[in-house]
Amino acid sequence: MPAAVAPESAGRGAAVLRTTATHCPYCSLQCGMAVTAGDRPATLVPLDFPTNRGGLCSKGWSSTELLDHPERLTRPLVRAVPGDRTSPLVEASWDDALDRVVGAIERTQQLHGRDAVGCFGGGSLTNEQAYQFGKFARVALRTSAIDYNGRFCMSSAAGAANRAFGLDRGLPFPLSDIADADVVVLVGSNPADTMPPAMQWFDAGRERGARHIVIDPRRTATARGAGLHLQPLPGTDLALANGLLHIAIAEGLVDEAYVAARTSGFDDVRAGAAAYWPDRVERITGVPVEQQRETVHALAGADRAIVLTARGAEQHRSGTDTAQAWINLALALGLPGRPGSGWGTVTGQGNGQGGREHGQKADQLPGYRSLADPAARAHVAGVWGVDPDDLPMPGRSAFELLDALGSDGGVRTLLVLASNVAVSAPDARRVISRLQRLDFLVVSDFFLSETAELADVVLPSAMWAEEAGTMTNLEGRVVRRRRALDPPAGVPDDLQLLATLAGRLGAGELFSGDPETVFEELRRASAGGAADYSGISYARIDAEDGVFWPCPAPDHPGTPRLFTERFATPDGRARFLRVEHVEAHEVPDAEYPLVLTTGRVLAQYQSGTQTRRSRSLQLVAPTPRAELHPDLARRLGISQDDVVELATRRGRARFHAQVTDAIRADVVFAPFHWGGGSSANALTDPALDPTSRMPAFKVCAVAVVRIGGPEERITPPAPADQPQPRPHQLPPSTRPRPPARSRRSTSVKSTPRFLQGVFPITGEGLTKPGPVDPALRYTVPAGCSAQALYLRAGNSTAELVYVLLLRDGEPMRWFPVGAKADTHVPLRVVEDLPGGSVVELHAAAPEGVTGELVVDLGLVEV
Repeated sequence: MPAAVAPESAGRGAAVLRTTATHCPYCSLQCGMAVTAGDRPATLVPLDFPTNRGGLCSKGWSSTELLDHPERLTRPLVRAVPGDRTSPLVEASWDDALDRVVGAIERTQQLHGRDAVGCFGGGSLTNEQAYQFGKFARVALRTSAIDYNGRFCMSSAAGAANRAFGLDRGLPFPLSDIADADVVVLVGSNPADTMPPAMQWFDAGRERGARHIVIDPRRTATARGAGLHLQPLPGTDLALANGLLHIAIAEGLVDEAYVAARTSGFDDVRAGAAAYWPDRVERITGVPVEQQRETVHALAGADRAIVLTARGAEQHRSGTDTAQAWINLALALGLPGRPGSGWGTVTGQGNGQGGREHGQKADQLPGYRSLADPAARAHVAGVWGVDPDDLPMPGRSAFELLDALGSDGGVRTLLVLASNVAVSAPDARRVISRLQRLDFLVVSDFFLSETAELADVVLPSAMWAEEAGTMTNLEGRVVRRRRALDPPAGVPDDLQLLATLAGRLGAGELFSGDPETVFEELRRASAGGAADYSGISYARIDAEDGVFWPCPAPDHPGTPRLFTERFATPDGRARFLRVEHVEAHEVPDAEYPLVLTTGRVLAQYQSGTQTRRSRSLQLVAPTPRAELHPDLARRLGISQDDVVELATRRGRARFHAQVTDAIRADVVFAPFHWGGGSSANALTDPALDPTSRMPAFKVCAVAVVRIGGPEERITPPAPADQPQPRPHQLPPSTRPRPPARSRRSTSVKSTPRFLQGVFPITGEGLTKPGPVDPALRYTVPAGCSAQALYLRAGNSTAELVYVLLLRDGEPMRWFPVGAKADTHVPLRVVEDLPGGSVVELHAAAPEGVTGELVVDLGLVEV
């Protein structure tokens, strides 16, 4: 085996105990822990690190279990018959395995061009590995085909933050600010399950009287501890944010001084928000008007307030616009850059932040530079010692790259590091079919993941405790991952693997397998970029419990809080951007009558490659469970623990039933940590956000059937019953548009009707009501019935006016509307109106009074 592959110690040393301060391998908190190694197995204790303060979750506590797991890969695997993936994977020497990999790369590029070889990375790679992977693609392979699984996680929030603030850092303030906030609104975030140690900061806030508001279709563990829980329909968070902004504007809650001094573009956003009056937003989202008002007044009335979004709001085909809508609300209330306040997004993967800053993404160079920017290309090429013209231009985003595998013009040989796309990608069966069409697939991993099972060559990798480097947590704090023990004999980490492959491809002099050497190069490459690490060193990280970027010089203190004086835009102002609600790409119909949403559970992580192999975690969450409301379960004849099958247009998957009133009755939740017959991502919709290219993981149409009673092992759906994966097609690049109404069909057809508009009024006396306009007249069609749901009215005059609701010429109800005021009245108790009924709205005002009347009567026709 070439020496460059070998780690610093070729095998596990003598049993000399050593304790190393490092960080948990799982989520973006990067909790501090001390690992003691020498005796087997290694043990750990939590450290009093700033993010976790001595706390760990069940995943962190169990993390050392996997270091000596019997399924751990320690030697390369190759196909017994080269090129035949039906032949078994067998152990091979490193020379044989690397010869096959390099031969496939060279052969593919000779036949199909440089871009026919691709790279797919992960958000768990260290900063050094992510940086080197991007450099490897562009320098050793000279391919544009590289992206990573963070595209499925953080890209929508990143797109919105870059657009609004000129800079993307998940939290632009330290995590500890949450404890000091008087109000925190969490949108599509469940940290009580996904990052439990972070709840210390929320608990501290509540102890001092803070109010927490959770917006989630499920009553999660986080929602149960909140002061208010809003349960919108998945895919409607943008409409809700616009509705809250509407209320803030209408009720004089906007921080006009902040908007004038620190932002631009508000007039257009103000005009757009006018269309999101509260009762319309209630119809779209299901969130009652009184809860909307309560949320806005809580945020606006707080001295310090924070809005946090996460994947529940962002993993949609309009995810970037949704994050922007919440940023608009935060800006209108003057939160970003204010002490103890702001907008942030909760990063998920361990290095989800750093992994997207230094070159794994298809369109980026280190330091968060744009690959299409000539100045950025020249700077980075100078650090790398190559000609800027030799660097490829931006390539396809993650799903587009995967969806084109094996096709003309697509990648034919793929190298995958730290990612299990066969489980984590949307429309996963379609992605698996693309992986099978590759000429050659190489996977580096420490277990035989579902993706590795499909590979021509599988290369074993060092695990988290066996490698060194840096990680960047959700706050933008750069921390040290220190090597606590030696990997199995001859097993490299991914940094060393990339250096070795580069050497075999003729570019070895440009690559190093030493993490500190690579980090020093990363510092130079990032210098002057948005994510500037040039002032950060290993010594500073050790001395300061991590350093916050941007840190442009060794004597710079780092930047725990961003935007305190100016935003990272050319004029220093944050940008409002008008955004509009659009329906989900798929809406329920007669065949698929429910909404499916997906997410995480406490005892599992990501694609489950690690956590499903942990004995401790398997005892907590041994099987995947789909959550159904009791009313839905009763209607479908489903009981607790029954096996149910979820079906969408892309696939079928089976789960145990979890019957709970913590979820909306029209929504089904499935965890995405399992593959095979319980793969939630075999069901999900790959419709892409036009800005971030984020797939619509969080909403699609689904049907549910009971398969049978409780079983210890869930039998997968028969292959013959699975729909065939769709052929490759380039996703549309246009912005999403509201679907035509004809796309929606349900078992009970209902149609909303609205009598609405702004009309001039001239009073003839309060006792003399009269018709306002022909637009305020409606006849219920024969064979149908209708019911009035609400009336909303506004009065511009300086006198009291009345609106009168009539049925067939007879008054049904009077509505007083105060001088220069408005009213909103729910009408759910109004009687049904049979076919042929005529509904009209009249108005009365004092004699001679003139002005305008705003009227909106909402009905439903069945």
